Amino acid sequence: MKTGDKYYITTPIYYINDKPHIGHAYTTIVADMLARYNRLKGREVYFLTGTDENSQKNIEAAEKYFKKSDLSKKEIQNYLDEMSAIWKKTWEEMKISNTDFIRTTEPRHIEAVKKFFSRVWEKGDIYKGIYEGFYCAGCEEFKTESDLILGKCSIHKKPVKKIKEENYFFRLTKYREKLLKHIEKNPDFIMPESRRNEVVSYIKEFMTDVSITREGVKWGIVVPEIDNQVLYVWFDALLNYLSAIGFGDDEKKFKKYWPADLHLVGKDIIKFHCALWPAMLLSAGLALPKKVFAHGFFTIDGEKMSKSLGNVVDPVEVAKKYGRDPLRYYLLREIPFGEDGDFSFARLEERYNSDLANGLGNLISRVFAMAEKHLETLPKKQEKYLKDFWKKYEEDIDGLRLHGALSLIWEEISKCDIIIDKEKPWELANSRKQENKKTKKQEEADKIKLQKVLNDLLNRIRDIAFALQPFLPDTSEKILNKFESEKPAKGESLFPRLEK
Repeated sequence: MKTGDKYYITTPIYYINDKPHIGHAYTTIVADMLARYNRLKGREVYFLTGTDENSQKNIEAAEKYFKKSDLSKKEIQNYLDEMSAIWKKTWEEMKISNTDFIRTTEPRHIEAVKKFFSRVWEKGDIYKGIYEGFYCAGCEEFKTESDLILGKCSIHKKPVKKIKEENYFFRLTKYREKLLKHIEKNPDFIMPESRRNEVVSYIKEFMTDVSITREGVKWGIVVPEIDNQVLYVWFDALLNYLSAIGFGDDEKKFKKYWPADLHLVGKDIIKFHCALWPAMLLSAGLALPKKVFAHGFFTIDGEKMSKSLGNVVDPVEVAKKYGRDPLRYYLLREIPFGEDGDFSFARLEERYNSDLANGLGNLISRVFAMAEKHLETLPKKQEKYLKDFWKKYEEDIDGLRLHGALSLIWEEISKCDIIIDKEKPWELANSRKQENKKTKKQEEADKIKLQKVLNDLLNRIRDIAFALQPFLPDTSEKILNKFESEKPAKGESLFPRLEK
């Protein structure tokens, strides 16, 4: 990869009807990890996250907040400003390295949406019609009979609302064959494979033209081409990926970063990102994103996360208790990326004590304690000391096998422990050997071997620290800072053990 290449990565923009929970943090931490990795590769990274503020769910939350239904636009905006600030602060406290934070109530977004809509309108891909069917407020999605189970949304398990409205429709079915051909030609466009198969089945069997406006809705973006209606939230929200990088306003910036290299999404919104979104782009004559990756859902100790159960996990509180890096490590190591996962404080503490305290932390303490005692200086930096390791490490991350890359790092930590157990540096440093005094020649040979063993371990640790940079940035920095001193020093423990 040439230095200077760009890498544009996005999270979904989040509804702000509540504070961020651990599921939102998971997606954002994954994006942060990949952004940091690509910066280390020399790429110019644009990492986007933000808030979806034109959703009716947000308005309902504002009504609960103010305890009234007839809110003024100023009251709604004040609520959105307050909630968006909470989300922004959360990512700052989690040290998320996003380049930009987009809000869909910003003028730059609203103007970009209007320009995009005009393109699709002029293409003849929007027409007036009657929508009669089901609508799930939780999903902000029009539903078909096949989406329902006993008249309820299959995701939210709540009854859907039957509506009949005169709306404007997008000719989604016009792009059925183009979408199928693109997916067939680019198998990595939708990942993992199970999600790709799901999308292909939807496009072939169930995809219909979609209503892209709502009547009688008081909050949202109004475009010049239509009267008395606002844009359907998904047609508006998906465009954040363009508005943030200058679509319709900063052509140079837009050309630099589009198409997106990776959209990270939850599996519940894959149809919007892999069917509606690419069709919208085709209609507007724009390139499609290179890849959409859909991860799974979270349970908490085996149960669905919900307010009623009182098991919603606040990532900031977890980070305050255990540290940012232990939380990152647990989420990225415990849950194979793309699969469903379970969050458990018991497992987090197990991982902390076994992998971080007893594993990485103990290794650093042991080696630097011996180096402080027996070495005058630290070994000079060597580029990619663990040569075989780096190739597999990059392959795992580029293939989005994030837990695989972390497993690989911990294999190297285990190899260091094996070297210590085999070479027994404490015996090499001891002037007595098996109750017999060493000869001067043996002492000299052991001293040379001790230096060689410690230098080998330190070089391995330096590479481990470099490899940890995208995953555990705070920890990596602490380890690498140890190599900035001329004289080795043990320093404080990286991960004090958690007491039960």
